[in-house]
Amino acid sequence: FEGDDNAPSIHIGFKDKYIGKISFTDQLKSNASTLVQSLRMRGIQQIGLLSGDRQTLADALKNKLELDFAHGELLPEDKVNAFLKIREQYAPAAFVGDGVNDAPVLALADVGIAMGAFGSDSAIESADVVIEDDNLLKIDTAINIASKTQQNVWQNLGFAIVVKVLVLILGAMGYAGLWEAIFADVGVAL
Repeated sequence: FEGDDNAPSIHIGFKDKYIGKISFTDQLKSNASTLVQSLRMRGIQQIGLLSGDRQTLADALKNKLELDFAHGELLPEDKVNAFLKIREQYAPAAFVGDGVNDAPVLALADVGIAMGAFGSDSAIESADVVIEDDNLLKIDTAINIASKTQQNVWQNLGFAIVVKVLVLILGAMGYAGLWEAIFADVGVAL
């Protein structure tokens, strides 16, 4: 968003003469739109932006990334209130951030994700997940890992329940003894 006239600026003058201005703005990460597309393919219903930057910049990012909403000019407590409204409407809700101003929302989120390379200590400490570099696509990788882990948990639980029920039935019929019961209890866990 270089050259954005709405970016926060410092105007410089010397001896009643206007010299120019220096504008400050964050650079949009090159893989931000890829992440948004990937999240949409996963069926995530609402993707938005909560920012302390000007509303005009938030709106520009909303349009560029094809987000569902963008709230700008938010102080930390405003971010918390906006996030609580979003979570009330679209629970569960995740939040990605890296700044001191993001820490309260990271702590409140169902899943708080801190970008760790340049993230503040308070954001990192408040988050549930920390991405060690600022590669946004690692959020997608983390979601893949979480999905596979959840799948493994359900498979393991299903297997354990089937074995325990089978040994319980065999024990009630007199075909399973103490060692089979120990296997059903401890062996399945191993």
